[in-house]
Amino acid sequence: MSLLTDSSAWQALEKHTQQVKKHHMRDLFANNAERFEDFCLQAGPIFLDYSKNLMTEETMSLLFELARQEQIEAHRDAMFSGEPINFTEHRSVLHTALRDQGSEPIISNHHNVKSDITAVLGKMKTFADQVRDGQWLGYSGKPITDVVNIGIGGSDLGPKMVVHALRPFASRKIKLHFVSNLDGSQMAETLRDLNPESTLFIISSKSFTTPETMFNAVTARGWFVSRVKNREFIKKHFVAVSTNLEAVKRFGIDEHNIFEFWEWVGGRYSLWSAIGLSICIAVGMGHFKELLEGGYKMDEHFREAPLEENMPVIMGLMGILHNNFYAIHSQAFMAYDHYLDLFPSYLQQLDMESNGKHVNRDGEDVDYCTGPVIWGDQGINGQHAFYQLLHQGTSPIPCDFIIALDSFNPACGHHPVLMSNFFAQSQALMMGKTAAEVRQELEHEGLSEPEIKALLPHKVFEGNRSSNSILFKELNPFTLGALIALYEHKVFVQGVIWRINSFDQWGVQLGKQLANQIQYELVDDEPVVKYDSSTNGLVNYYKRYRNIEGNKLLSCNNDWGVLQDIMEQEFK
Repeated sequence: MSLLTDSSAWQALEKHTQQVKKHHMRDLFANNAERFEDFCLQAGPIFLDYSKNLMTEETMSLLFELARQEQIEAHRDAMFSGEPINFTEHRSVLHTALRDQGSEPIISNHHNVKSDITAVLGKMKTFADQVRDGQWLGYSGKPITDVVNIGIGGSDLGPKMVVHALRPFASRKIKLHFVSNLDGSQMAETLRDLNPESTLFIISSKSFTTPETMFNAVTARGWFVSRVKNREFIKKHFVAVSTNLEAVKRFGIDEHNIFEFWEWVGGRYSLWSAIGLSICIAVGMGHFKELLEGGYKMDEHFREAPLEENMPVIMGLMGILHNNFYAIHSQAFMAYDHYLDLFPSYLQQLDMESNGKHVNRDGEDVDYCTGPVIWGDQGINGQHAFYQLLHQGTSPIPCDFIIALDSFNPACGHHPVLMSNFFAQSQALMMGKTAAEVRQELEHEGLSEPEIKALLPHKVFEGNRSSNSILFKELNPFTLGALIALYEHKVFVQGVIWRINSFDQWGVQLGKQLANQIQYELVDDEPVVKYDSSTNGLVNYYKRYRNIEGNKLLSCNNDWGVLQDIMEQEFK
């Protein structure tokens, strides 16, 4: 396979972007009154303005040529048709099937998966309705007031993000809690004020062997049984979402309380599946289906729109431009919406776990950068935290700004002020402020020439910093579904161009494997000598501290030993 960087499209872009770097976006806008109209588009409920990126019509033409060279359309069609494009795990990638609204069959391993999906959705609806309506009663006859979702990664962050984002649509009668941290403090704080008579636990684990999730699940079960004194009551208070039915039943969960999903659903893409059970309980199956419909709307756009009018393709290509031709290996996401507080973290997992790869599809080391560092926060909070670096730091960082045109809480005129900040920040990043403009301001303020000379360099903004602006009417389930799918497909487009597998995550496993080894070294007090000097030193430092008389870590270690024994018996 020829090197991507040796290809004609790549070489043409390298040559072209050397010239584009000499331009300032301020001048590109000045020279083209139609630049906004030239570089914006609508896809379903989502509007994208990408005009504030350092590119021209020729840049875009060359990027589309690169996309065609890498056969974006063919790879996209292979994914939607159920081909095993996750080739290292021999799996289809069919999270899109979970939200498909069409009538055509979707085949994986010679089986139409749509009937399976429909059956699970029906089961989710029945259960969620019962919990929401107070018909699902705990062991003492009380309705459920609190639901604790225990998972990690995509089994936690996806549904948690959606539940947070859709709070205006959620039932106020039921509180949702999410536990993922292996630090026992999160579980302890979650359980502290819960009543076992009215608490439901959802154990969300594809394999039902993920150590972090299972330790928390065993802890929750222990808390519950110690209070109700009857293991039979687990059947009324624990349900599971998993592919490992036998392990779930060994845990003590009734087989009727198991919600299935499938190997072709990757963890970070699983909120559309039964992993979204907590979403259904929070907002109801009607709104969950609207979420699916929004995702499907973006799927259809991605499948049908020509590359030049295809929003996920264009956003993916903007990332390629920055990462590979402008050597900018970071991207920030700013959601100017209180309900999207977890969306940057969700995008971080989606992007970095998918495209943080160093070998191509042939197993060869790549000679270019792949996944960038993804980070961000709520927009207004970010303005008083890290925007200083965005505006005047030495490393330019592209930004995605996201906002709803309407607010659920428009009181006191907050939203127009929020909107003004949204508009101003992308303009300031693009325009900057020249030395001449700063001088004029300071002269107007009446400063002396020595004062101007001293202050002027500190108030100059280089500008020419790229951003996308994403707007939609309202953050409702349909819009959120489309927004999530937009970023899923953007990540996919970049993975195809980089010739990597975006759907495995072998890098996650190494740390877990080493942790499993080291766990056994912590059981006794013997000094450790088998690792490198740093790891040996850290482990032995911990052991010495743990054994100081009266130290609380000693009892914690004993608890851990009990949990470890249970884990070995049930989930090894």
